[in-house]
Amino acid sequence: MLGTAQIISYITALGLAAAIPGPGMTALVARSVNGGAVTGFTMLAGLILGDLIYLSIAVFGLAVIAHTYTSVFTLINWAASFYLCMLARQFWCHQPQAINIDQKSTKRELASAWFSGLTITLGNPKTIAFYLAILPLVISLDNVSLQIWGGMLVPLTVFVLLSVGAVFILAALRIRHLLTSAKAQRLLFRTAGLIMILAALGMVIKTL
Repeated sequence: MLGTAQIISYITALGLAAAIPGPGMTALVARSVNGGAVTGFTMLAGLILGDLIYLSIAVFGLAVIAHTYTSVFTLINWAASFYLCMLARQFWCHQPQAINIDQKSTKRELASAWFSGLTITLGNPKTIAFYLAILPLVISLDNVSLQIWGGMLVPLTVFVLLSVGAVFILAALRIRHLLTSAKAQRLLFRTAGLIMILAALGMVIKTL
């Protein structure tokens, strides 16, 4: 079992990492403003799944394999960077629309939001750095069993990310009325696109 100190350290470190604005949370705010709470929480589910994938990689030692087979890891980085650039272009070229609070998102829009959340997390250098570099400093992964992973780390991760993400989503919903103008929407989406471009460049630089 994990000690109380390790649990508190993990919750604190993950909470701070999630709260620092990055591609994921910036895109989450933009999607929530444009699509509402359902779209926001659907995207958040994708973001959380991406975190759980990296958590599993770190816990089960696949990080060692990733570092051993550097060519495969480099290819994944390039693919993630390319996808981040595609998303950045979509956000940058987003055409401002009138926000209809009562309008329901379609299944296609929700699926797109979920997939975007997943891929943004998988291509986020901050997420990669946390689980493959910072996590081992917070928790002794050698002592983490399957029971601890499934019974403690996964629920804690979901709880922390859901809590932080919910704050961002609710904040976005509170300011929706301030973003009715085309100029405000364009600024928000272009900011999100710019952050994604910077994240993609950061991944490319690391592989060079």
